[in-house]
Amino acid sequence: MGGEGEDGERRLGRMLSFGIPDTALGLVMGCVEDPWDRDAISLVCRHWCRVDALSRKHVTVAMAYSTTPELLFRRFPCLESLKLKAKPRAAMFNLISDDWGGSASLWIRQLSASFHFLKALHLRRMIVSDDDIDVLVRAKAHMLVSLKLDRCSGFSTPSIALVARCCKKLETLFLEESSIAEKENDEWIRELAANNSVLETLNFYLTDLRASPEYLTLLVRSCQRLKTLKISECPMPDLISLFRTAQTLQEFAGGSFDDQDQAVESRNYENYYFPPLLHHLSLLYMGTKEMQILFPYAAALKKLDLQFTFLSTEDHCQIVQRCPNLEILEVRDVIGDRGLEVVAQTCKKLQRLRVERGDDEQGGLEDEQGRISQVGLMAIAQGCPELTYWAIHVSDITNAALEAIGTSSRNLNDFRLVLLDREARITELPLDSGVRALLRGCTKLRRFAFYVRPGVLSDVGLGYISEFSKSIRYMLLGNVGESDQGLLQFSKGCPSLQKLELRGCFFTERALAIAALQLKSLRYLWVQGYKASPTGADLMAMIRPFWNIEFIAPDQDEPCSEGKAQILAYYSLAGRRADCPPSVIPLYPAC
Repeated sequence: MGGEGEDGERRLGRMLSFGIPDTALGLVMGCVEDPWDRDAISLVCRHWCRVDALSRKHVTVAMAYSTTPELLFRRFPCLESLKLKAKPRAAMFNLISDDWGGSASLWIRQLSASFHFLKALHLRRMIVSDDDIDVLVRAKAHMLVSLKLDRCSGFSTPSIALVARCCKKLETLFLEESSIAEKENDEWIRELAANNSVLETLNFYLTDLRASPEYLTLLVRSCQRLKTLKISECPMPDLISLFRTAQTLQEFAGGSFDDQDQAVESRNYENYYFPPLLHHLSLLYMGTKEMQILFPYAAALKKLDLQFTFLSTEDHCQIVQRCPNLEILEVRDVIGDRGLEVVAQTCKKLQRLRVERGDDEQGGLEDEQGRISQVGLMAIAQGCPELTYWAIHVSDITNAALEAIGTSSRNLNDFRLVLLDREARITELPLDSGVRALLRGCTKLRRFAFYVRPGVLSDVGLGYISEFSKSIRYMLLGNVGESDQGLLQFSKGCPSLQKLELRGCFFTERALAIAALQLKSLRYLWVQGYKASPTGADLMAMIRPFWNIEFIAPDQDEPCSEGKAQILAYYSLAGRRADCPPSVIPLYPAC
């Protein structure tokens, strides 16, 4: 009987494959990039699942504790590329303690021993030790082409030097925003220059690593394919030789200018040289006196990052109006409504816009122009129809602005809005109808964040999110809703929602548990700020197979620690994790 079943399965697989050989079927599957679509394909029949397993070249594991290296290898034995995340996103905002977990040791040892085809590894928000890197290099140095340690910690510069010395095929080395112990200064850059000629991307942006202009120039001279160079602070006048050497460079980030408190009248950046192919640029600590460095090249720029500059609203306007070909713009909210209106008038090709919160003490509040409201939002919605990604911090907002986004920004697949607490009064409350219009119009949305203030979104608004979020897979909601009823209504919809983060909503444990059960696609839930029961017993109502529930206690030394307790729940084939610190209490599975 077992043999007949297997024969029938094979016949069904052949019928569903329409006579396509397995090799060709694997090639067709290789053209399907969306992991959701690949998962759907693998569920057609066992034969297709096997073909998918053997042809899948890249996998992203969104939560390192959701599976084990052994299970992953058994499912995808031919992986060439792996992205692995550990600590919750909240760790980026210092909401998770440093000892939460997220060690990469177990993964790296198994990857090094079993994954024979692995050429690219991307670790994000993980603890990576020097020993881990040593194990990885010993096993994979001969084939590793990409290593990304993204917002990681626990390792030092001698380990980077080891990678540079041994991984001669390395095309990408990414260390952005990682915390790295510097023991040998910038010797690792010299090692990279001496041992690598194929490097295309080097990124240690927003780290504390020092880099001498001489070693950097040596690197670009050795690596003729170098396209992306993102470094830490280094005086721009000292990089002139580097730029004259790096003729293939397309993206640069870092550098720095003189202390803004010191007037440097003698230094003229008007004739500064950038490579001819450079079209992505991010400069650190640039002020009004230095912004002329951009003017000769502005028309060619496709990406511009001004987040870490000392520019006024007027400065932003002068720069942006010279950049008609921008596709990506990242700024702080000092750009103001006026600056966003200039963006809308000038940057018709804009696809990604990020507006972060500025330094309140820098002058953004003193200058009325350095403030973003519905005026700037409506200008961007109407003037930049090609936007696919939009993250923005605003001081005021209306329903009409959100409706304008729903009407005009139809290509958005990722929208994130944070309403700051700078204004005592918001022009219009609640924003229920605006959110409904936005979600009805932006049907391509896959990621949605709406972090506002109490009273901005009512239970009715949560019901609208439930009804019109059919394709959204990730959602962050802050200070929304009025009662448990709103959350329960929300959880009846959102059929595609896999990852949900809630902050400051103060729903009860029981409502959170019921909502987790009703959201049929939910794989990950993080909550901070809720109405806790004396024992936490109501959370047990969300128990289901393969579902881990962890309670993260607040730091008792913090002022106002009440309301800062966290719940983390996620699907896991690995069972309860064994490395919980005292601040993390596993609620399920029990001991």
